[in-house]
Amino acid sequence: MAADLGELLVPFMPTIRVPRIGDRVFKSECAFSYDSPESEGGLYVCMNTFLGFGREHVERHYRKTGQCVYMHLKRNFKEKATGASGGAIPQRRNGKVFLDLDLNCDFNGDDYEYEDEARLVIFPDHYEIPLPNIEELPALVTIACDAVLNAKSPYRRQEPDSWDDEVQVSKHASSLRQLDNGVRIPPSGWKCSKCELRENLWVNLTDGSVLCGKWFFDGNGGNGHALEHYRETNYPLAVKLGTITPDGADVYSFDEEEAVLDPHLAEHLAHFGIDMLQMQKTENGFTDSDVSPRISEWEVIQESGSKLKPVYGSGYTGIKNLGNSCYLGTTMQVLFSIPEFQRAYVGNLQRIFDYSPLDPTQDFNTQMAKLGHGLLSGQYSKPPVKSELIEQVIKEEHKHQQKGISLKMFKALTSKGHPEFSSSRQQDAQEFFLHLINQVERNSEGSENPSDVFRFLVEERTQCCQSRMVRYTQRADNIMQLPAPMEAAVNKEELIAYEAKRQEAEVSRRSPPPAVRARIPFSACLQAYTEPENVDDFWSSALQAKSAGVKTSRFKSFPEYLVIQIKKFTFGLDWVPKKLDVSIEMPDLLDITHLRATGLQPKEEELPDIAPPIVVPDEPKDHLMNNFMDSPEIDESAVMQLAEMGFPLEACRKAVYYTGNMGAEVAFNWVIAHMEEPDFAEPLVVAGFSEIDSSSSAAVPVADNQPPEESVAILTSMGFPRYQALQGLKATNNNLEHALDWIFTHPDSEEESEAASDIADPEGNANPISTATAVNEPSGPRVRDGPGRYELFAFISHMGTSTMCGRYVCHIKKEGRWVIYNDHKVCLSERPPKDLGYIYFYHRIPS
Repeated sequence: MAADLGELLVPFMPTIRVPRIGDRVFKSECAFSYDSPESEGGLYVCMNTFLGFGREHVERHYRKTGQCVYMHLKRNFKEKATGASGGAIPQRRNGKVFLDLDLNCDFNGDDYEYEDEARLVIFPDHYEIPLPNIEELPALVTIACDAVLNAKSPYRRQEPDSWDDEVQVSKHASSLRQLDNGVRIPPSGWKCSKCELRENLWVNLTDGSVLCGKWFFDGNGGNGHALEHYRETNYPLAVKLGTITPDGADVYSFDEEEAVLDPHLAEHLAHFGIDMLQMQKTENGFTDSDVSPRISEWEVIQESGSKLKPVYGSGYTGIKNLGNSCYLGTTMQVLFSIPEFQRAYVGNLQRIFDYSPLDPTQDFNTQMAKLGHGLLSGQYSKPPVKSELIEQVIKEEHKHQQKGISLKMFKALTSKGHPEFSSSRQQDAQEFFLHLINQVERNSEGSENPSDVFRFLVEERTQCCQSRMVRYTQRADNIMQLPAPMEAAVNKEELIAYEAKRQEAEVSRRSPPPAVRARIPFSACLQAYTEPENVDDFWSSALQAKSAGVKTSRFKSFPEYLVIQIKKFTFGLDWVPKKLDVSIEMPDLLDITHLRATGLQPKEEELPDIAPPIVVPDEPKDHLMNNFMDSPEIDESAVMQLAEMGFPLEACRKAVYYTGNMGAEVAFNWVIAHMEEPDFAEPLVVAGFSEIDSSSSAAVPVADNQPPEESVAILTSMGFPRYQALQGLKATNNNLEHALDWIFTHPDSEEESEAASDIADPEGNANPISTATAVNEPSGPRVRDGPGRYELFAFISHMGTSTMCGRYVCHIKKEGRWVIYNDHKVCLSERPPKDLGYIYFYHRIPS
């Protein structure tokens, strides 16, 4: 038999590889679907590329690549016999198989056990060889199989700079066993059950034991009784008392020997009588026993007090939380509720899959199509069968059965290279929305760009206060940012009284009073948006000098889908984003027709089109050369303050330099505004006389410099023709921001269209854009103008004190009813909290 297997595999031996360092082995998720070893058909891992494929997609890979040998992985679940193991944690039948595979199913570990199977499958005849089969297989094949089975997760290794030192989700979180021993943790007065120590106390999440810590991460003293307890019981997770808030808590895993995240922390704490949603961080106890708090933002947004009815099927698939990934999940739920995104990706699913590259895990359109199909097919959102429902009634359990889909592969791709989104920290959903729209635009060249539905033009009117002359400019945008004017709150007196009580309680070290939320009319937010704003450092071309200027903004065009962000977040003295606790009654029907821009009016006089003068120091050329050879003067203290916040050092240096050494706070704003630029983290290069050709006395004109391809790509991704992007960059010395203004203020003319044929392709391509193509392309970014009347269909809500912590959920109106998407849980909404949203999505009402 051994000889037969050896002969059978001989023709395929050159294609079987042993994974090397750096190879990523995808043995937990299909590249084209969300099938896994837990799926009915299992998962096939190519023994050459190490890509994983579900049963429906493995044939495609075989036909495209000719690879014949795959490892088939299958995990089988079955219910335990009554009293089989006394409720012990499920045991693995074959310890060598799936060594690094997470348990993804939501089965109760006390009632189910699982069994893993692995076998080699040879295509196209589907000949199967069970594993392990060490004695009968060639040594190379045995080594390759063993390496695949023991390979680590590709996601943790993919971005070492981003994942190192980041808190990860504990492998015990989803299957943690909790003893039903009646333990309830009091709100205060804790002490170690072994030594009566009253500080640095930890509660074990399995049995509720309160014990002192010793060496782990907070550095406080103790006698190590929590660690001793783990060694005696193997109960792995503990939470530090006094750190529990609605935003989370300090969780430690003794088994993993590091701080971890627990996505199910609220449920685990509730088992011991701790209501996480009402906790506030204190040194010696919770504050919820001292006051009767109002219904918290967390409870209202998640509709915690209601028994919500789960929904299943197409469009009702949940998304698993990977640990602070809800900003991504809620954004994608909303985007794929929009028909244009459904058509672009799910409607073209087969074409995208058939023409995908050899590594589809690195192709944006493939992963978008995969995600869209996962959410809309209903394949991963099936209601429990009748027998399961009966069992729930008998056991008096009402657990949510939907598993949801895991976006590990999607997150790894879309966040690749981004210092924040590639981390496991919580992020701003608005920033991720813009980041994703940028990726959609870059990957939609030559095909339908679904993100066009969000784009609109803003007309900015700037007026010189002294000469009263005006200038009109345009810019493209995807989000309408509405201020939240606290001064317009209708409950000012109540807010003033609360602030006085809060300060008094702080001085006397008492518990704070129940918080009061500001109620702001939507009309006040809209009014604040239309108010003129001062223009800093305004240079008046009429006066040829700096002057006071004001700017107002109006809609030059209205988008198909209007996205409104409530500007709830501001920066505190410590530069940490703080959230304004406000309630704004957003209308279901919105008419902003009155915000349509009117352009230059008959009695208005335009400011002269004169650029500010370039000030050149009256010094010898040699002296200037020496100055430019020296390092630019930079406030290093400000640089270090920014670097300590986690931004790249070179980006911090540029931020401080380009803001004129005006301090870290001003530089921080520059960083936020330029994070998406391709050269964000590149070293600072100061333009000037260093560009002069040392071999010639004549300098090369700056305007003749070839525009960088990165800048050209950014402008073309915004919808501008390539020739127009090149013209704008050349006319503005390759300044991206000025080039954008130039394009808007220089509409196409016949001369410019003809001149486009003279622009050389910087890459020397054989087929540069032709004059005819350039002439036929529309001027400016693509917009879908129409009436300014809208209807609300979705909103994303944030819970927590800042964008750096907390959670996101979204509500989407489908089939005439509101649905709440809370990670993997999808239910009918009873009281959608429209007044507490962060980002609102409106669709245009047809005229």
